[in-house]
Amino acid sequence: KSLLYDDEHSEYKAKYPDQFRFDYAVSREQKNAAGQKMYIQTKMAEYTEEMWGLMQKSNTHIYMCGLKGMESGMEECFSPIAAKNGLDWKEFAKGMKKEGRY
Repeated sequence: KSLLYDDEHSEYKAKYPDQFRFDYAVSREQKNAAGQKMYIQTKMAEYTEEMWGLMQKSNTHIYMCGLKGMESGMEECFSPIAAKNGLDWKEFAKGMKKEGRY
């Protein structure tokens, strides 16, 4: 199995175990709990609360590797929690992009 940046991610995790975390959503190889293809929104849903909390910190960076269309999966996952916190996900994501964190 060949995953883009896997060596780099493993290296960062080894060097910074408390500051770096990564996971994969590989639709052609992984299945979710319901036995369907694993998509970004399914994987992110496993960590929504934790990731939302981390995204509130200025030192948190989100990196997705894949098609631009995957952003809609992020929107599907984080729009409800953003709204619950009085924010609009698209605007929040725009702000993270502007800060170079997304």
